[in-house]
Amino acid sequence: MQNETFAFDPPARSQAVDGALTTALDGERVTLLAERALYWPRERTLFVADVHLGKAAAFRAGGVPLPRGSTAADLARLTRLLARTGASRIVVLGDFLHAKAGRVPALADAFVRWRTEHATIEVTLVRGNHDARAGDPPARWNVACVDEPHALPPFLACHRITNPRVGYALCGHVHPGMRVHGSGEQTARLPCFVLGTRRAILPAFGRFTGLADIAPAPQERIVVIAGATLFALPAPAP
Repeated sequence: MQNETFAFDPPARSQAVDGALTTALDGERVTLLAERALYWPRERTLFVADVHLGKAAAFRAGGVPLPRGSTAADLARLTRLLARTGASRIVVLGDFLHAKAGRVPALADAFVRWRTEHATIEVTLVRGNHDARAGDPPARWNVACVDEPHALPPFLACHRITNPRVGYALCGHVHPGMRVHGSGEQTARLPCFVLGTRRAILPAFGRFTGLADIAPAPQERIVVIAGATLFALPAPAP
């Protein structure tokens, strides 16, 4: 276990290439990806949070006429990430499914096709609050379901935000975003990673999820995603 107050390389020494930024969390090299994921090379493990499969279908079931295609787009992004990283395992940090109303046959068929194409990939779901209501995926989806915290030393895979005394937590749940200000009074709300002393919060992987503005603590660092670009915001003034 490291004794640094913050195990995150300054932006000048981080490696940012092709929408990826490599840094250190609790002594482990990880790569933040513009596709809203975190890759742990030593264990060939890809972490994503808050996928919310079936959310659009759940809204349509409630009478909201949303367009189709969000599930296909998110699964295609996962496929690209697997090809890009060479990951052998995916860990979902909660809220894999959005609601029971969204578990429609089209979603099941799409995921089973995707799972068949990636049968050698281990997929683990750390149950989140939406998963508790939606229920575990059916057995044919081949997704292992566990409760939080799920230990993958030195990391603890979690859904809700926690600051553990031992280990380093990787969390989801809040769909973090930051409002970035530009010239001419221009502003944009962008998804981000929040990197702290004992835990990191990942952005929501699902595109149809929304953002929650966050106020970073003094020892937290923010890495914002702007399209295919990642950039670290300056540390807040003491």
